[in-house]
Amino acid sequence: MLVRLAVGPVVGMLADLLGSLRLLLATCAALAAATAAAFLLANTFSLLFLIALVQAAALAPTTSIADALSVNAAKPEIAGKPFEYGWIRGSGSAAFVLGTLTIGQIIGQDDLTPIIWMNVALLAVAAGVTALLPRVNIQPKPYEGGLTALAALHGLLKISQFRILILVSALVYGSHAMHDAFAVIRWSAAGIDTPIISVLWSEAVAAEVIVFFLIGPSLLDRLGARGAAALAAAAGIIRWSIEGVSTSVLVLSILQPLHGLTFALLHLACMRMMATLVPARTAGTAQALYAFGSGLATAVLTLLSGILFARLGAAAFFPMALLCGVALPFAWFGFRDRSDEAV
Repeated sequence: MLVRLAVGPVVGMLADLLGSLRLLLATCAALAAATAAAFLLANTFSLLFLIALVQAAALAPTTSIADALSVNAAKPEIAGKPFEYGWIRGSGSAAFVLGTLTIGQIIGQDDLTPIIWMNVALLAVAAGVTALLPRVNIQPKPYEGGLTALAALHGLLKISQFRILILVSALVYGSHAMHDAFAVIRWSAAGIDTPIISVLWSEAVAAEVIVFFLIGPSLLDRLGARGAAALAAAAGIIRWSIEGVSTSVLVLSILQPLHGLTFALLHLACMRMMATLVPARTAGTAQALYAFGSGLATAVLTLLSGILFARLGAAAFFPMALLCGVALPFAWFGFRDRSDEAV
């Protein structure tokens, strides 16, 4: 996690400096594929640890750079816009479910090599198909006038709405830390069977896919970025407040689909804001900062969640609801895109 947090922003800025997001995406995917294959040679802890660190560094920027490419291609002002950004991210979530189900069928009890070969194959294909991606329209000299990577970073952080976007996403995404780390432990302690827990967890992923593909884009168009972000924060308040007092399977089955709002809808709102606020020449840096903010918040809050859960038990979910409560006014007053201004 520390390597991912450190490397992501650096590679994002490098992609902007080179003016080639596709090249960096291909390079990172190819390096990740190579390190995945290297796991077959690892026979000591130190070698395994080294390979894991290198692969973590290679994988860290891939989502951010892919998001930068997707957001640019899905911008409303581009004539003949071929897709909504949510379709791309939803495809990724659906592929995650499919990959999990597939590897579960082919993996052996004592043989983990199918995981490695599947990882190698998919990453190698990902590196190859970057050649088919649309180019980002960046000037030949992306940083004219001697603008450095640090100056570009400073320029992004001077945008007040961008700072608010990082804050809101960090608070709401970070609020998932308690759930992700301790929900299954709590549900198991309450006597909920493992098959039921798997269904509950699948509900959240399915809701994420549905929001990305079907509900999210139209909801975002109707509510605007600030309405969608505020709804996501409000859903977080409700979700974590009720989860702190109930382990009823019926109640949890109603709460779990709220993940489609607390994660997917907020992500769509953030990407809509990115398309409005961020120039193409700093798209990689902006996406890396976005991922860094939420990743750092999640890491810190996961550590804090252990302390809170040990002392407060189920009541530890209430501080997560409070984080969403803090995010709510920032989302409403700080998220404004062109559709909001039109209203």
